[in-house]
Amino acid sequence: MNTSKKTARIVGILFISATVASILGYLVILEPILNAPDYLINISANKTRWITGVLIDAINAVAVVVIPVMLFPIFNKHNQALALGYLVSRIIESVILIVGHISQLSLLTLSQEYVQAGSPDASWFQTSGELLLGVGDWTHLLGPMIVFSLTALILNYILYQSRLVPRFISVWGLIGGTLLLAAGLLGMFGFSPFSTILIVLTLPIALNEMVLAVWLIVKGFNSSAIVSGSAKQI
Repeated sequence: MNTSKKTARIVGILFISATVASILGYLVILEPILNAPDYLINISANKTRWITGVLIDAINAVAVVVIPVMLFPIFNKHNQALALGYLVSRIIESVILIVGHISQLSLLTLSQEYVQAGSPDASWFQTSGELLLGVGDWTHLLGPMIVFSLTALILNYILYQSRLVPRFISVWGLIGGTLLLAAGLLGMFGFSPFSTILIVLTLPIALNEMVLAVWLIVKGFNSSAIVSGSAKQI
């Protein structure tokens, strides 16, 4: 297996792994705990599950950095500025995600202190909890929506320009990235991330990323585009 084919398969697997980890870690494990009537008690009561959910969700933060690192040598042959921009923007996205994970772990500490206090001043704990939840909400908007939409636009523009994958995939990604950016901006102005309009705006890029991932695993990059990119550096 040549290097570009191997890189494509690894990147495809990472795209899928990041998505699965995010869904499993946050939506399946963490979200139900937060939706309990008294989340400050519920988080402490589900300590192991909570930590497990955070760690699984954190796989996404690792994957979003490894992906551009793997792609950089290939992208750099086609567009050096955008290759670097994609790498830097995904690092920023990862940092934002990590801040969100820290806020989730801090909620566990707050929950444990709340339970151990017995009959505490509930208002102080509730206020602190709401602040940490707010940090989590804003990191979700800024990371997986705003910054991710920008990284998706950079990624798909490079793919479109280089023809490394069929152009229908990159055009789809450009449209999906634009719609996701709109969803993120709406979210910043108060729309719920689970509202119908935001879900509809998010679906195109989510599906596009999975199609891209499968294509990379099965087909890999266009070999003629790889050769063309190498020729540019000679």
